[in-house]
Amino acid sequence: MTELTAALRKDIASLAKNARTRREMQMFVAEGTKCVLDTIHAFECRYIFATSAWIEKHVASLPHGITAETVRRSDLERMSHMSTAPEVMAIYRMPVRELNDRELKGRLSIALDGIQDPGNLGTIIRVADWMGVRHIICSRDTVDVYNPKVVQATMGAISRVKVYYADLSDVLRKLRESMPVYGTFLDGDNIYATELTEEGIIVMGNEGKGVSEPVANLATKRLYIPSYPPGEQTSESLNVAVATAITLSEFRRQNTSSRCLQ
Repeated sequence: MTELTAALRKDIASLAKNARTRREMQMFVAEGTKCVLDTIHAFECRYIFATSAWIEKHVASLPHGITAETVRRSDLERMSHMSTAPEVMAIYRMPVRELNDRELKGRLSIALDGIQDPGNLGTIIRVADWMGVRHIICSRDTVDVYNPKVVQATMGAISRVKVYYADLSDVLRKLRESMPVYGTFLDGDNIYATELTEEGIIVMGNEGKGVSEPVANLATKRLYIPSYPPGEQTSESLNVAVATAITLSEFRRQNTSSRCLQ
């Protein structure tokens, strides 16, 4: 049984709750069996803390050279951000991410402008993973990708999708010179009647305000997801994660269909 110091417990609890601590320590937390086992191969692991029962059941699933430390359930409860503490927590080093424009060539990528809800960001990463999108560029005011709620919501997709933070206007201003920049707007063209490319950046906006004006002005193509049936009263808007899934699905449908016809 590993005896955790009060200082270490406090630091890990702060990692789970505080983005500033995560940035300063360059570490983040993954909690729960599925989350840990889905990410353990993708990040440099600093610690794994678990109950003896968890270790006995899952030790064979851990990569060679990584050993889980047995701790009390009460220690996990003190460190966890979850209402019911899990049996296992992993503390990873943050990977160094540098955006390389060449990696975006010939691909679809996503840009997120001011997404605030951790669940939305996590779900968008999960959708991106499913749809084969490997790069997401976030504005600096987008919620921290290493927030434990985001990590949990990705269902392991965070290990395969690279997420960057940057001045979105600066990045899009440069990228639009070589590829289309799509945005989703209420006054855009019907996405189902618009020819969509295999390459480009798809911009999704804030949950309440949509795409900010400086970013909107950089879009080379404005898209709209119509409601059905036309003209009938419906919800004011779609959840941003749902809208991302619909948008990516239409891009993939069109380009898969066009390849099949060639």
